[in-house]
Amino acid sequence: MELRDLSHRYSGASSPALTGVSVGVEPGELVAFLGPSGCGKTTALKIVAGLLRPTSGEILVDGDRMNDVPPERRGAAMVFQKPLLFPHMSVAQNIGFGLRMRSVPRDRIEKRVDGALRSVRMDGFADRRPGELSGGQQQRVALARALVTGPRLLLLDEPLSALDASLRGEMRELVREVQEQGGYTTVFVTHDQEEAVVLADRIALLFDGKLQMYAEPQAFYDRPATRRIAEFFGATNFIRGRASNGTVETPLGSLSLARAATPGEVTLTIRPEAVRLGEGENSFYARITRVVYLGTRIECGLDANGVALRVAVSPDARVREGEKVAARLPAESLWVLGE
Repeated sequence: MELRDLSHRYSGASSPALTGVSVGVEPGELVAFLGPSGCGKTTALKIVAGLLRPTSGEILVDGDRMNDVPPERRGAAMVFQKPLLFPHMSVAQNIGFGLRMRSVPRDRIEKRVDGALRSVRMDGFADRRPGELSGGQQQRVALARALVTGPRLLLLDEPLSALDASLRGEMRELVREVQEQGGYTTVFVTHDQEEAVVLADRIALLFDGKLQMYAEPQAFYDRPATRRIAEFFGATNFIRGRASNGTVETPLGSLSLARAATPGEVTLTIRPEAVRLGEGENSFYARITRVVYLGTRIECGLDANGVALRVAVSPDARVREGEKVAARLPAESLWVLGE
């Protein structure tokens, strides 16, 4: 699937919901559309599904232009935040509804419904009514209803956001398992960074209707394109400096980089878990301003010549608030942010 220069403006809106978004999704890939509320991610998904017509741009599936193709002929199946099951139908009848509308023979419907139930681990629930199911079970049925049609595209619009934390984790595993086993080309909309990182092969990050970055999950942590992206993914360490001759002059001293930066004013970032205590390349002295035990790690605040940094160390590290320590920033973990 490919989105080419996709834009959309709702009637009467003062600004566009989407502006020039271009994203390519490989066959069998799971891509997350991620961003805060109002960023345009659900608008993009609805355009792919055929529920909205773009103001401009193209939607291509297997090379075919989809702009004028009605939703029912796009080969897409959608799962929403709410399961939207028919309360008067059994689980099996809900799952097979789309097949009955397509006049699929009864014996084939039963076989495909059984297979869909197995894929979402709901064997034995065929005769239950939706009101007899938990929220997580209802969402599994909604997923099975989407899968039973054998879609070319599987579209998921925040399907886990209404579930509690323990169920969300379980459903994430199920969604990924079903997606990989079936080889479904999938677009998953979420506002949850962790969910996107756990599930997606690649993430399309949207702010204010514009695509900010499209990359594999790790890149958003290690190589964010801008400070806003880094902050959205929880980065807190930012160091201003001036780049020249392959190094950056900062309040911490002269810092070497693994890759030279363009000369001029720059902002560096580094993840707390990449900061090391001890002397070596790019080392400096700092005072520990706070120590917080978080079970699997200890998080320390550092003050170094007016620069506030966070560092994550092992839970058995011996650190004390007020202590003066040496810290270093490995060159390969420092990243220069764009503006």
